[in-house]
Parts: sequence; C-alpha cells; structure tokens
Amino acid sequence: MSGYDYDLFVIGAGSGGVRAARMSAGYGARVAIAEERYLGGTCVNVGCIPKKLFVYASHFAGEFRDAAGYGWTVGLASFDWDTLIDNKNKEISRLNGIYERLLSDAGADLIRGRAVITDPHTVAVNGTEYTARHILVATGGWPNVPDIAGRDHVVTSNEAFYLDSLPGRVAIVGGGYIAVEFAGIFNGLGVDTTLVYRGPLFLRGFDYDLREFLAEELRKKGIDLLFETTVDRVEKHGHEYSVHLLSDEERPLHPEPRTVDLVMYATGRKPLTEELGLEEAGVELDINGAIIVNDEYQSSTPSIYAIGDVTDRFNLTPVATAEGTVLARNLFAGQSQRLDYEGIPTCVFSQPNLGTVGLTEKAARERYADVDVYKTSFRPLKLTLTGSEEKTFMKILVDRATDRVVGVHMIGPEAGEIIQGMAIAMKAGVTKSQFDATIGIHPTSAEEFVTMREPAR
Repeated sequence: MSGYDYDLFVIGAGSGGVRAARMSAGYGARVAIAEERYLGGTCVNVGCIPKKLFVYASHFAGEFRDAAGYGWTVGLASFDWDTLIDNKNKEISRLNGIYERLLSDAGADLIRGRAVITDPHTVAVNGTEYTARHILVATGGWPNVPDIAGRDHVVTSNEAFYLDSLPGRVAIVGGGYIAVEFAGIFNGLGVDTTLVYRGPLFLRGFDYDLREFLAEELRKKGIDLLFETTVDRVEKHGHEYSVHLLSDEERPLHPEPRTVDLVMYATGRKPLTEELGLEEAGVELDINGAIIVNDEYQSSTPSIYAIGDVTDRFNLTPVATAEGTVLARNLFAGQSQRLDYEGIPTCVFSQPNLGTVGLTEKAARERYADVDVYKTSFRPLKLTLTGSEEKTFMKILVDRATDRVVGVHMIGPEAGEIIQGMAIAMKAGVTKSQFDATIGIHPTSAEEFVTMREPAR
C-alpha cells in the first residue's frame, strides 16, 4: 500500500461515500474523500431530510382542521414560507457539520473540489493529482428533465427546496416518489396542485392495489391527477406559465393549457458520471450512464468501485450506506460480506404515507404457485371525530405452501414506522400463523395486521 498516497480515494461525500470513507479509515486505511458540492449528498441537502421536513410542515393545516372535532378552536392560522426555508437551511447546515466531523474524527482527509479520474489509480482535484490503491465512485444521481420546449422554465426538486416564495398554483410532472411526495407537500400548504403523469397510474413497480388506493386518497384531498398525459411545451407569460398538455389517446392536445405559477419536473434521476474520466479509465457504463459493478461493487476496471445511486440499482439512502459498510469491511477488515437485497423496505411520504416490504401481488403470483391475499381498509380512529374521509389500507401476501409472509403493504399515517417492524419480521422468516398468534396493541392501526383472518382472494 505504501506506493500510493491513499489506500482509498472516495469521490462523492454523500451517505454511501462518507460511510465507506470513515469506516475504512477506522480500519486503519489511509483515506481521502472529495466533494464538489455539499456534504451529505442528495439525501441530506435536497432529498430525504428536507423533503420529510416539508412533509411535516404540510401536515399542520389538516391537523388544525381535525382539531375542531375534538373540541379545539384554533385561531386564525397562517403559514410563512420564509420561516420554513430558513429553519430547514439551519438544520441542513447542522447536518453538514456532523458529516464533516464524522470524517475528521475517523482520520479521513476531506478535499473540496471536483475530482476526475486520470488513470485507474489516480484522481485529480483542483489541479493536484492523488494516487490510490482503490478508487470509489459514490457521486449519486441528478434530476433529469426531458428535452421539451420551454424546459428552461421548469424547476426540479433541487430548486424546489429553495424557492423564493410559495406558488399559488403548481403543475408537477412525473409519477415516482418525488412527484407524489411534492404533490402532497404543495397541496398541504394550500397550493392548487396538478400532477401530470404519462402512464395510466403513478408509482410504477409498487403493488397495484396500493397505487389505485393512493390515487383515490390524493383526489379526496383535492390534488388533480392527470394520467396518460404528457407535456407538449411550457410557455412563460410574465410571472405565469402555460403548460400545454397532450392526452395519450392518440395524443390530441388538451383544449385548455394549465396556467400555473410553477412547473416542477420529477421525471427521474440520472447517475452523475459525466466528465469523471470513467470511460478513459476503462470503466464500463450502461446506457443510462450508470457504472456497472459486480457483487463486490467492482467496476470493469478492478481498482475502481462504485456504490449507491451512481450504479442505478437500488436507489435508496440506507442501501448506499449499507453498501459502503460492506465495501469497507471487505477491502480493509479481511471480510467477504454480501449485502442481502431481498426484502428491502421503502416508504413514499405521500399523504397518507405508503409503506411496503417484500413482493407485490403480481411478483408473488409469478414466484409462487398459490398466494393468499389478505387486505383491509378502514378509517383510522383518530379521524372518526373529524369528518375526514381519509382511509387506511393494509395488505398481506402469503405463500400458501409454506405459510411464509412474502409481502406487507400499507397506506396510512406512519406507514413507514409500522412497515419497518414488518421488515424485521419478514427478514426473520415470519409466517402468517405467527402474525395470527401475535396479540395486537389496541386501539392502533397496526393491530389490523394481526387480525386479518380470511383471505380476500
């Protein structure tokens, strides 16, 4: 190792890169990490953390309304966007500092600037070259906006976290996590919200019952969902924007364009691999620009590794951090671990929340000969005095031959908190009989998971 400046050089100080850097340094490796933007990556700065803070902010209007059913008289409520932005920025700055301390306390060198790979063992930053036995690329992804007329007039989630003011009307284009979550955020903050998606139903890849149920809940809240619709062009007129829409039925133009104050695109993210010197170093990329890796996170160039969203496989922050842990242990602690990607839980912080772990019904039926489906829908106890029509939905999928639970899905308040516990049970191999033998906590929504006795189909 002594022939190199570092044992590991990490490009990108997001969740995965920082985890790999500080753990490797903790094992005694000489580590450097380069970052050209902000510490903590997308999740901390323009992703998970500020998004969840915005979700919390958008809940209060509904809470104030619901309080009346419990005898509370709430005075005139008002919302100040600037206060939310300022407080969010302070929290993000605090987290940036924590990430910096984690690296320095571990003994890793932080280098500010854009890193470019110049050969399989060399990285250049700000005109200085550093050699390393191993190079790790953990640069994540970046919002991708299609090449439409007027694309200069739209924002992405990156800019949405720093808007100068809250718009009165917004059109959100997309059908994934970010689009659905921001639709709930803007709607909850009182914005007239339209969501435009090219497919017949959003959240492709999730269980169909969940997608259908959530669409109905969002419509109840006043979000205008335009499915099988695409944007033809965006035009700017003073402080307003006209969004010209095409229907999917042979693409006729909608009769009236939508006039809004903000157009936000959430149409996917692209791996950040351009101009990093990867191809010159012999690193193979897929058609989307993602780094192709093997089970050890090794690229086609043996000394160059990649983890997290830049590989475009399981684009979740906890997955990137877990990959960073495994890589550090394998490279510098003499271990040969493999990360288990089966049964990764996830949550869409829509309103209400969507949480899921395991197989969708479609995937379960493709894998198992006989699948029992248990599901229920009900109004949560908290809402019974409020007049709210919001409902909660739960679903369990069981392989009949083994009684194993192979999928658990939920839409409702705190779905992520509940599904996290279900993920642990599924990792331990829980059966439906064990669900049935578990005493529920009454009265809670979660108890419904252990009281579903008869299959729906």
